[in-house]
Amino acid sequence: MERPDTAPVIRVLVVDDSATIRAVLCRELPKDPEIEVIGYARDGLDGVEKALALKPDVITLDIEMPRLNGHEALVRIMDECPTPVVMVSSLTRAGADATISALELGAVDFIAKPVHGGIASVHGVIDELREKIKGASHARVRRRHPDTAPRPVPVAAAPAGLGLQWLPKVVVIGSSTGGPQSLRTVLTSFPADTGVPILIVQHMPPGFTRALADRLNEIGPLKVAEARPGSKVEAGMALMAPGGFHMVVNRHGEVELSQAPSECGVRPAVNVLMESAAAVYGAATIGVVMTGMGHDGTRGAGLIKAAGGQVVAQDEATCIVYGMPRSVADAGFVDRVAPLEDIAETVVRMCRGRARQEASA
Repeated sequence: MERPDTAPVIRVLVVDDSATIRAVLCRELPKDPEIEVIGYARDGLDGVEKALALKPDVITLDIEMPRLNGHEALVRIMDECPTPVVMVSSLTRAGADATISALELGAVDFIAKPVHGGIASVHGVIDELREKIKGASHARVRRRHPDTAPRPVPVAAAPAGLGLQWLPKVVVIGSSTGGPQSLRTVLTSFPADTGVPILIVQHMPPGFTRALADRLNEIGPLKVAEARPGSKVEAGMALMAPGGFHMVVNRHGEVELSQAPSECGVRPAVNVLMESAAAVYGAATIGVVMTGMGHDGTRGAGLIKAAGGQVVAQDEATCIVYGMPRSVADAGFVDRVAPLEDIAETVVRMCRGRARQEASA
């Protein structure tokens, strides 16, 4: 297959300790004319050395490897030669936990391969891996920085007679590529007394959303959980749509899940959740669209605006992939554009601003 003259070549380094899997990836990935495999590595240490020498555009990185495992190799890569990395994970709870840790350490994305099925299982995710590589090639990556304590939003004085009311009834957050790291920043920045429920769609397959929700619950002031049918939409609680299910909120303030057809090629979809929130809460809805590929969130943001609600988009400079926020901004549905570290404060100010409007009405 010849490469179109206008298509960029994405130079990929494959890092995996399985000779068979390396062979499959090195043979199958370049069947897409936009991808070129420029080398492979047999373990994490070899991967770091090859990354420094070859300077690939994207690296695929296994987690379980000798000498340096995937996490250790990832840390060195992000410290010494920051490069977009797509992790290759297993569909197990341990694999999901390890993947969430890798995303926190700087990996851009991941694919999940079935534990059983041998080489057939690898062939089954080749198309997905090609798409992940293409998305990762547009990602902005930076050298890691030491973890710092979350910067909670200070609770500003409320208008007289209002106490600490939060007038909007729900905040809906949507994210995709780069979302796990970004959600960590945003959710740990909300004050502990956040007086509105938060509903989240992060594009992820089944199993991984639970691991992400559990991790976010451990590290921040908010209660975070993967949603279940009938979960209550409550103030101070963040509910995440489970992988493989659309999430909607009904007029009883409860979550409903469905496996209705995908939208924008994904399930869960941000659009589906935003549509239901706008229908139930109307002008008391705040939508937040963060880093990710594609257009999911644009239709939903338009419905929130049409219902009188407000929309915040992450700015280009802090997005790992500036796709979803760009689409919403280009459609004219954005009230505020904010860097990642200011999104929580922006939402709080919107909530308190609405309280002041209600007080003066």
